[in-house]
Amino acid sequence: MSHGDFAAITFLLFAGGLLALVAGAFILVRGASLLALRLGLSPLVVGLTVVAFGTSATEMAVTTGAVLAGQGGLAVGNAVGSNIFNVLFVLGLAALITPLAVHRQVIRQEAPIMIGGAVLLIVLGLDGSLGLFDGSLLLGLLMAYTAFLVRQSRAEPAATGPDEYADTLQPAKAGRWDARLPAQLGLIVAGLVLLVLGSDWLVQAAVIFARALGLSEVIIGLTIVASGTSLPEVAASVVASLKGERDIAVGNVVGSCVFNLFGVVGLGAVVAAVGTGAALPLPPDVARFDLWVMLAALVACLPVFLTGREIARWEGGLFLGYYVAYVAYLVLAAQRHDGVQAFGDAMLGFVVPLTIVTLGVTMLRRAGR
Repeated sequence: MSHGDFAAITFLLFAGGLLALVAGAFILVRGASLLALRLGLSPLVVGLTVVAFGTSATEMAVTTGAVLAGQGGLAVGNAVGSNIFNVLFVLGLAALITPLAVHRQVIRQEAPIMIGGAVLLIVLGLDGSLGLFDGSLLLGLLMAYTAFLVRQSRAEPAATGPDEYADTLQPAKAGRWDARLPAQLGLIVAGLVLLVLGSDWLVQAAVIFARALGLSEVIIGLTIVASGTSLPEVAASVVASLKGERDIAVGNVVGSCVFNLFGVVGLGAVVAAVGTGAALPLPPDVARFDLWVMLAALVACLPVFLTGREIARWEGGLFLGYYVAYVAYLVLAAQRHDGVQAFGDAMLGFVVPLTIVTLGVTMLRRAGR
């Protein structure tokens, strides 16, 4: 087989994996949403859990597949890189299309939980790995969070304000093929099968790319795989922004970040401990830089959300600029450029804190008007 044929097959494997992941996530979300509404859950709870978590099922599938394939760096890099991509690229792009409204519940509840999850992950990873206890703790917190959302919705339905998901998440109409329980269960199974197949193809192609380009699996996971597995979030948020459903664009990203922190990383650590008998390694570069970039991006969301309870276009552009700078750092690091250390120190020690302070001052000025 020639080099060109091998490259073409690898590209087809990668593209096929992405298509299978996106299709699987869409089918899974459709079936699970209809089933959840059938069971009496409100559209808001379905949006914050089934839809947000369903669009992150791609990250879970890829991370699990990478762990079982012995690619621990790719597994962690995918989860961390997806959160960075979600906040900086997805929110930034959606805000450039139209300023995004932020639901009061996201500001008071979901954003602090998201930031707390990032801090907890950093603390758990101080020893350089995530073991069975760490993964079980993260998964347990995810289940507790989901149960809390369901109880909150049922006990205080008025507390969350207008149900912004009601127009887009409707029960299946009577007589339609997907109104029946077997069809909804079939959609869920079909979605899961596509996710498993897609993740296997994508991991294989990503490892081949990494070796051919001389890049580490961690960098491939932080960039190519992370952006690829975040395509459902891109599609959901951009479409919601174009349709004027601005709350959904933000809620989808925040919910997905929470799921990545607790569900994706937690499951990866448990699978590594049970399936391979070893803890999930946390690559030193990720612990030293990427985890802190993720935390800084999540913390920057809070003053952005509070400035008039919307993400303005200039703030979206700022987020996109940060993502470009982050990718530039990864490229410099891959090439072992002499200026990579200074570039990284400038991002973490000066640019990001200055931005957070600027946003905080803007927030105080708006509050004082």
